[in-house]
Amino acid sequence: MTRFETKKIRIGNTEIGGGAPVAIQTMLCRRPDDIAGNIKQAQESAAAGCEILRAAVPDKAAIKLIPAIKGAVNIPLVADIHFDYRLALEAIAAGADKIRINPGNIGADDRVKAVANACNAKNIPIRIGVNAGSLERHILERYGKVCPEALVESAKYHASLLEKFDFNNIVISVKSSDVKIMVQACRLLAQISPYPIHLGVTEAGTERTGLIKSAAGIGSLLLDDIGDTIRVTLTEDCAKEVAAAKDLLRALGIRRGVQIISCPTCGRTTIDIISLSKKVEALLKDYPRAVKVAVMGCAVNGPGEAREADIGIVAGGGEALLFKKGVSCGKYRESEILGVLMQEIETV
Repeated sequence: MTRFETKKIRIGNTEIGGGAPVAIQTMLCRRPDDIAGNIKQAQESAAAGCEILRAAVPDKAAIKLIPAIKGAVNIPLVADIHFDYRLALEAIAAGADKIRINPGNIGADDRVKAVANACNAKNIPIRIGVNAGSLERHILERYGKVCPEALVESAKYHASLLEKFDFNNIVISVKSSDVKIMVQACRLLAQISPYPIHLGVTEAGTERTGLIKSAAGIGSLLLDDIGDTIRVTLTEDCAKEVAAAKDLLRALGIRRGVQIISCPTCGRTTIDIISLSKKVEALLKDYPRAVKVAVMGCAVNGPGEAREADIGIVAGGGEALLFKKGVSCGKYRESEILGVLMQEIETV
């Protein structure tokens, strides 16, 4: 897939932009003083496939979280900081791989310069994170409301403050809980900015609504070849954000992995296709190869749909047909088809 051309940025041992694969990230949600809880979440996120990890650093006491997490997982750690440039300097010294801070919110030029110089010295990038809820007053007054143009102008403003001090190791996000505004803002940003873009629908909601909003917003932009790293924001455990991001990238064909095609079930179905599909999904959750698997439950559309997949099953009436690359490979008892599928998937 050809993506919008952006600068390549290195965050610890991970690259984004410049043709690098779209990276998955999440943010720890334990209190900073809960070191053990944060380490546990970091390890769970890493095991789920997280490639960039972010942690809030709201005060000086939270700095000790940085070496603790870096000692527990081998993925880059972003220190999320608001307003206090001294925390950014301490996070850099403590080993953070990236800083999330908006330069326009930390005070005079000498403070911005201090952070830019410290990051330049260690080749640490800065993510500028513009949200609809935190637009600068002068920009809101100009546009009269939150809109895509206002978000992009804010991002340009913050980037210019860093560029003034010869700092261009920058990542940008323009986020909103309004999916349409977020999508339009990212499209505008991609047209004018050379920097990698972090995609996300902020405050997207619970697992159910957050998945829908994120799929619509992030998915639309990735299909436009926009976006270098993503976070699926959910009011949920962060490992679930990682799993959702992986599923989204697989569904779009950006990441390798299993794609499951299953029929929605109807009155023609004579088996519990819902249960069968969930079993197949669970068994293949971590299967590494790019394989399209069909699970069908009726004789009308099932055989044709199964033939479109790399491997597929059509079950009903106590029996199941197995298809591979469009060719029927035999009939089996419904009770044994899962075992047959797992065995035969290695041959496609």
